[in-house]
Amino acid sequence: MKTIYYFLFLSLLLISATGCREDELVVPTEYEIVPDTPREGTNIRGFYLVNEGNMGSNKCSLDYMDYFTGLYSRNIYAEKNPNVVKELGDVGNDIGIYGSKLYVVVNCSHKVEVMDAKTGVRIGQVDIPNCRYVRFYRGSAYVSSYVGPVRIDPDAPKGAVYRVDTLSLAVTGKVTVGYQPEEMDIIDDYMYVANSGGYRAPDYDKTVSVIQLIDFKQVQQIPVGINLHRLKKDKYKKLWVTSRGNYEDIPSRLFVMEKKAGSDNMKVTDTIHVACSNMAFYGDSLYYYATEWNNFTQSNKITYGIIDIRTKQVMSDNFITDGTEKEITIPYGIAIHPETGDIFVTDAKNYVSSGTLYCFDRKGRKKWSVRTGDIPAHIAFLPIK
Repeated sequence: MKTIYYFLFLSLLLISATGCREDELVVPTEYEIVPDTPREGTNIRGFYLVNEGNMGSNKCSLDYMDYFTGLYSRNIYAEKNPNVVKELGDVGNDIGIYGSKLYVVVNCSHKVEVMDAKTGVRIGQVDIPNCRYVRFYRGSAYVSSYVGPVRIDPDAPKGAVYRVDTLSLAVTGKVTVGYQPEEMDIIDDYMYVANSGGYRAPDYDKTVSVIQLIDFKQVQQIPVGINLHRLKKDKYKKLWVTSRGNYEDIPSRLFVMEKKAGSDNMKVTDTIHVACSNMAFYGDSLYYYATEWNNFTQSNKITYGIIDIRTKQVMSDNFITDGTEKEITIPYGIAIHPETGDIFVTDAKNYVSSGTLYCFDRKGRKKWSVRTGDIPAHIAFLPIK
């Protein structure tokens, strides 16, 4: 596929001479034509992809796929925001769209970047230490945070969830949870937070914190499994929670939490004996992949699969059906188009150079792939309205 460069060499010279930055060039956006994209009959305009960038490299970047034009745009932030000297920052850990704003959680830069969702132009930032993931509810953004410095430390402090007003972008509250909290989700005015304890290894946390959002306080910690990471709700109000294990004798697992009849409390009801690094829902199916590291073998075991969320049974041990999973080196992110069912899988490759985004149809056949920034990971779909 042909790559279209938005600026030629002369443009770069002009930018270096007259640009807003004193010592840097504004890296131009690159465009690539992507075939077979849904341009009619959908309420999705496109999607943003955050490339994490290797820690310490300050190479977090933002890509955008526009379904109406069929163009994939690499590294749009610098061109859209030439006055921001360090661009997005160091390690993009999550992305979300709420109302008219786009939020990017930049972990090692200790901030949440806020942009106009349609244009990518920067609105402001929210300073939150060692921030991890973002969720939205009733006019507020909620951001999980490790709180302490970015380092392995047996005495690392407990983490927190920060509440941010989405109009003023002011922090309006903070509640302490477990150690090194990761993903969270919200059901019926309660937030559930997966605590990892990753900085305190091998003394991992093993709980899910429950936050009552009305009073914004932690009301419970539920034992689940060690080194928790992903936590997502399905359409039946069940929670699916991943454990990374200890990378040695305790394997990665997927847990199901739900409320039983007559009870108001969530509890673990099922353990799915598969490794799971990330997941996405479509209909009654949960699509997952695992990149399970083992300290003994010094290697990853990579798997893919589909689970029926009603029966909690594994329906398939691979959602890619045409053999093209062999092209993927390190699966690192997954998302599913909410209308077409197209499955997106990102490939981090060697973690230090450009990755790849793959698109598969609902039957698991490859439709297209495109080069991304370094360590492509997190996707947010942009609605037309």
